[in-house]
Amino acid sequence: MRVALFVPCFVDAFYPAVARATVEVLERLGLQVDYPSEQTCCGQPQFNAGRLDQARELALRFVHLFRGYEAVVSPSGSCVAMVRKHYPGLIGESPVPARTFELCEFLARRPGGTDLGARLSGRYVLHVGCHERRELGAAAAVEQAIAGVSGLARMPVESDDWCCGFGGTFAVKFPELSAEMGRRKLEPVLRANPDWLISTDASCLLHIEGLLRRWQRDRPRTLHVAQVLAARGNP
Repeated sequence: MRVALFVPCFVDAFYPAVARATVEVLERLGLQVDYPSEQTCCGQPQFNAGRLDQARELALRFVHLFRGYEAVVSPSGSCVAMVRKHYPGLIGESPVPARTFELCEFLARRPGGTDLGARLSGRYVLHVGCHERRELGAAAAVEQAIAGVSGLARMPVESDDWCCGFGGTFAVKFPELSAEMGRRKLEPVLRANPDWLISTDASCLLHIEGLLRRWQRDRPRTLHVAQVLAARGNP
């Protein structure tokens, strides 16, 4: 099967290791992974800001670029939700959005797809990003994928399904509210004192890491789910 990797802007700019981990996971399944170098932003920031003409231009570019692939896989529930849920209203019918999947979603569709031989030791809290949890309805796929990683033990906390407060342009327009939502999200996590905080989206991780640095906290360490699934032991 020939799949394309779509790398979100936050991954490209801040977490390139997440893209490499995604490729490693897909190649372990015996898949041919292509990276179309002409890819750009999915258009979500423009869409959220009401700049629909700009978002439409990027959406048309996306479906044109990825039209020849059986599947498009991305390490971001947020960007995949933009493609699957909002492209049809922007550009009309296209087969590409329905073939676009977040990494854990894609793995859940394949028999044995979550058995990757991954190993990582420690206790973890899981933050499934809001778009993945609510728009894609894929929280169970993430949980299933991580459950197959040897050595990890999940620590449920009351804020598991709460927003981290980032929300893209929301954090820029309402920084105080965004930071307060992050504080509320992280307080139960800090009380639990896990080794790891694992998330599906680099944007959420960037926000959470910023708060932890501001508070001078060195625990929990943060990892993207792709890095967890690619792990062969603790980094």
